[in-house]
Amino acid sequence: MCSSMKWVLAFVVIGMVFTGTACKKAPENAATSQKKLTIGVMPKLVGIDFFNACERGAKEAAKELNVELVFDGPITADATKQVEMLDTWITRKFDVIAVAPNDPHALSPTLKKAIQRGIKVLTWDADSDPDSRNYFVSQATYESVGYALVDVMAELIGGKGKVAVVTGSLTAANQNEWMVWMRKRIAEKYPTMEIVTVKPAEEDQQLAFQVATDLMKAYPDLSGIFGITSVALPGAAEAARQAGKSGKIVITGLSTPNIMRQYVKDTTVKEFVLWSPVDLGYLTVYAAKLLQEQGQLPEKFQAGRLGEISRLQTMILLGQPIRFNAQNIDQYQF
Repeated sequence: MCSSMKWVLAFVVIGMVFTGTACKKAPENAATSQKKLTIGVMPKLVGIDFFNACERGAKEAAKELNVELVFDGPITADATKQVEMLDTWITRKFDVIAVAPNDPHALSPTLKKAIQRGIKVLTWDADSDPDSRNYFVSQATYESVGYALVDVMAELIGGKGKVAVVTGSLTAANQNEWMVWMRKRIAEKYPTMEIVTVKPAEEDQQLAFQVATDLMKAYPDLSGIFGITSVALPGAAEAARQAGKSGKIVITGLSTPNIMRQYVKDTTVKEFVLWSPVDLGYLTVYAAKLLQEQGQLPEKFQAGRLGEISRLQTMILLGQPIRFNAQNIDQYQF
């Protein structure tokens, strides 16, 4: 064989080797270029038991679904800080943003901007203006929460008397909606029960303690106090305990079993209401992934260990609220 033919054959063999290698590596390169779905979940604030439990559920779902989860929020219940963080997430081009707004209106322009840039938007725990998000992941209907709170209080005070409410922020959409239904329930079923005042504690347990202490002094004939955030209720319970009014004034509301256990055990609080924040965080991530994949959510869908979940218009419902008391509180660890 002449030398020129040998060189031609050599180049053909080398070309085949490189072509074969490139073909083999192409699927690997395609696989590594696939980016995980990134979901940002923002609570009203970080560092309190309720949202710590939500984070636990969100991480559980993210692991099951193999998505990238960023769970972060401000250290205080500050809508301005939430806006700043959301702007960062928009710039980073998150696939889905889920936020629990401290103020339903303050976040709306930013959430609309996210939607305009192709990001799917959920609210959870608390809602924003409906035109600024795709869906709202709700712990339960506002009606069911409001009714449950009033029914517990009514049972414990005999259906009549003066009561006060310690809320988080006066702009918190979920708390304001609960109070609408609380007043409705009182008017329809317990006309001799009266809400004499509503005081904010700004998601601060020490402030809730002080507010409840002041309420007991200002209204010596007060029959009960609602604490309708996860820190307002233990703050009010501690105020009753330190005032020597455990068992003399009814304290109820919304909080987590772990933080309320001591107050239930010593009968400062006989019964209170909540849902599972672990499940709320879990459902939020499941809904976020499905929304990004399908563009909209069906009326019913499967959400992992929660089973079938229902959608009511643009509200996704976790379920009915739970009533916690001495008989069942040790069954729950969150």
